[in-house]
Amino acid sequence: MSDKAQPVLLDYLTRGYGELKRRLTRVLGNSDLAGDALQDTWLRLKSREDEEGPIQSPRAYLMRMAANAAVDIQRRHGQSLPHDDVAALLDLADTAPGPAQVAEARSNLGALMRHLDRLPKRQREVIVLVRWEGMAQKEVARQLGVSLRTVELDLKRAHDYLDTRMADEKN
Repeated sequence: MSDKAQPVLLDYLTRGYGELKRRLTRVLGNSDLAGDALQDTWLRLKSREDEEGPIQSPRAYLMRMAANAAVDIQRRHGQSLPHDDVAALLDLADTAPGPAQVAEARSNLGALMRHLDRLPKRQREVIVLVRWEGMAQKEVARQLGVSLRTVELDLKRAHDYLDTRMADEKN
């Protein structure tokens, strides 16, 4: 592993441990095995010094390493994964968005923000509080000093307006 790849992978594994463990647990169906596999992955990364090419996707690389570690752990314990499970582990794809998807998402976000600015003030407050802040509609009504029905109507109107405008943007 190149001198530059090892610290990047160790850092990614440390920072993304929770997400990597959740993904691996979902595939393996066993949280303990996923944790053990990630621990083995960390140990393998710390002890490896062999040269490899640059790592294009740390998440996919680490998931593959962890999947291989899980298979090794199962073998050590005299257990084996069914062939289909091993194939599924090895086919794990990196779901991180590519540059085109990131650019499109940024463009969509910019359009959404422009349209949000055009909403009447209360509708904008309602949709932001409910959809982005996660507040309950009752709480929004109490905070804004309006009825629950008013919040429901404002939310519907804001959604209708934004849905229409965003559809127009795509066409």
